Amino acid sequence: MDLGLRDKVAIITGSSRGLGLASARSLAAEGCRICLCGRTASTLEDARRDVADRAGGDERVSAVTADLSRPEGVKAVIDGTLDAFGGIDILVNSVGLARGAGLVETSDAEWQEAIDQTLFPAIRASRLAVPHMKQRGGGSIVIIASVFGREAGGRMTYNAVKAAEISLAKSLAQQLAASNIRVNSVSPGSILFEGGSWWKRQQENPVAIAEFVKRELPFGRFGTPEEIGDVVAFLASPRASWISGTSVVVDGSQSRAF
Repeated sequence: MDLGLRDKVAIITGSSRGLGLASARSLAAEGCRICLCGRTASTLEDARRDVADRAGGDERVSAVTADLSRPEGVKAVIDGTLDAFGGIDILVNSVGLARGAGLVETSDAEWQEAIDQTLFPAIRASRLAVPHMKQRGGGSIVIIASVFGREAGGRMTYNAVKAAEISLAKSLAQQLAASNIRVNSVSPGSILFEGGSWWKRQQENPVAIAEFVKRELPFGRFGTPEEIGDVVAFLASPRASWISGTSVVVDGSQSRAF
C-alpha cells in the first residue's frame, strides 16, 4: 500500500533508538524526509546513517543534537528541520522518561523530570510545529503514549505523564481539525529492543521475564519496535484521513481496558 507520504517532512523526537527510531525508519521507507533528534551525538549519527539508507540518501535525513527537556532544545529541532527542508508536515512526539517509585519515595524532582522529559516536549514541539503545518495546508501529529496511560500498571510517574499525553492528543485533535491537522496517540504495550527497559530486565532476570511473558502477553512474545513504527507511519499518512483524536492500542491484546 502506498501511504502517500513521498517527500513529506517528518520530525521524530527521541529518535536515536527504540520506538522513535523505528518510526523514523518506517516513515523514511515511505519516502518522507526525516529530522531525527537526540541528546547523544554519536548515537544520533548512527541512527542518521541507518535512516538515510532507508530514505534514499543523506540529503533526505537531518539530525539535531538537542535536549528536548528544555525549550531551547525543542526550538533547535524545529529550526533545524526548517533549515534543512523548508517546512513541517508530520511530528512524532516520541521522547520520554519517567523515574521514581511509590508515592512516599518519589521526590518532587522525579515528578518534575517526568513532566519535563515527556509531556513538555510534546507540548512545546506541537506548539512550534503547528504554524508551519498550517502554512502547508495541514499535517499530522502522533504522540507515542502507552497502554499504561489508559489503565493502571507500570511506574506511577509513567502512568501519569502517558495519561496526560493521551489527553493532550485528544484536546489538540479537536482544536486543530479546522486547520486540517490530525492528532492521534499510539499506546504500545510491552516492546522489546536492545537497550530498552524490558531488554535490561530480561538481561538481569530472564526467568522472571519469561514468566511475565507467559502470564501477561497472550501471543507469548514481546512486541517489536517495527510493529509500532508501521502504525505511526499509517496514522501520519493521508490513508488515515478520518482518524483523529483517538489512541490506537498496539499491544497484542496485553491490556485489559475496553
